[in-house]
Amino acid sequence: MPYSIGLAGKGGTGKTTISGLLIKYLVENGKIPVLAVDADSNANLNEVIGLQVNETLGDAREEMKTGVATGMTKDIFMEMKLEQAVVEAQGFDLIVMGRPEGAGCYCAANSLLTQYLERLIDNYAFVVIDNEAGMEHLSRRTTQNIDELILVSDHSVKGIRAISHIKELVKELKLVVKRESVVINFVANGIDPLLSQEMERLQIAPTATIPVDEDLRRFDLEQKPLFEMQDTSKAVMAVNELMNILL
Repeated sequence: MPYSIGLAGKGGTGKTTISGLLIKYLVENGKIPVLAVDADSNANLNEVIGLQVNETLGDAREEMKTGVATGMTKDIFMEMKLEQAVVEAQGFDLIVMGRPEGAGCYCAANSLLTQYLERLIDNYAFVVIDNEAGMEHLSRRTTQNIDELILVSDHSVKGIRAISHIKELVKELKLVVKRESVVINFVANGIDPLLSQEMERLQIAPTATIPVDEDLRRFDLEQKPLFEMQDTSKAVMAVNELMNILL
């Protein structure tokens, strides 16, 4: 079985960026092959790691609804489409859940993702799952059987409270999560005392902090993949240190 890493937290905390840096670390340190999973309906992990996506699980599900070619069962059709949805790269592969189905519901695509992952994961040493914002993925039980759940917050009270809610929901749903780690992102000059006070109240201790990094902003503006970032980048160094702790 692979070592699975899931990321969760409210929107805007930088989960996708951290996912990309985690994948970069794993590949560059020979911990391969890696399966990168974009489980967010607003998929953009591929942009962060520099891959083009032509097929998603959502696309496959929608295409199946319009009909299957004569002589082909739905199972065979879906298996073919799902194989096409895997984007291969050097040391890692990517699979994307894709857009919502119909008017905002993407439960079917999410179910497909879960089913296909069960068949795929044994081919990989590590799996990194970039989940959608909030807690919907937890209530649908698509984030479970996780070795490391990385709870990402920005430098805000709202972000820390979102992490607290997620931790409570993991316990309530009795999800199989072997370990939880808290990461505070976008830290400028150390953690503010008021934020530290809130974390103490909620009994949350950060495993790592990731500083504000001008290199990340520049890479985003220039639409460059994070794999090209230098190891001297503040964010890269922080994530590498985090992974050294976790692994």
